[in-house]
Amino acid sequence: MRVPNLRISEAAALLGVSDDTVRRWIDQGRLHATVSENGRKAVDGKELAAFVQHLSESNEPGVTVAASARNRMRGIVTRVLKDGVMAQVEMQAGPFRVVSLMSREAADELGLEVGSVAVASIKSTHVVVEIPEA
Repeated sequence: MRVPNLRISEAAALLGVSDDTVRRWIDQGRLHATVSENGRKAVDGKELAAFVQHLSESNEPGVTVAASARNRMRGIVTRVLKDGVMAQVEMQAGPFRVVSLMSREAADELGLEVGSVAVASIKSTHVVVEIPEA
């Protein structure tokens, strides 16, 4: 499978930023772009992957003493549903919607409510990777 050249709007959507932000990064030399066959700027998929990895390394969501989870995303709580025992907490972390099921006691102790800033730590032995339609 060939690595795609992504339009500015596609790169922006994947990074969870505006098209203008991607254009500024290109103009500043932080992100390399080429001119595609139709005369528009495009970003190589591998280049974008390396860039986003660099961004994630330099933008840690917070400090902890120790953790085994390697995937941590800072976001804002958008919904909290509680019943007698369980809570469903939804967050938006950049372009990603994260849903967590936890005990109601844990949600209460953390003080989670809509608008709270939180960090989702994700550890999974089963991750499904899919290829989107071109």
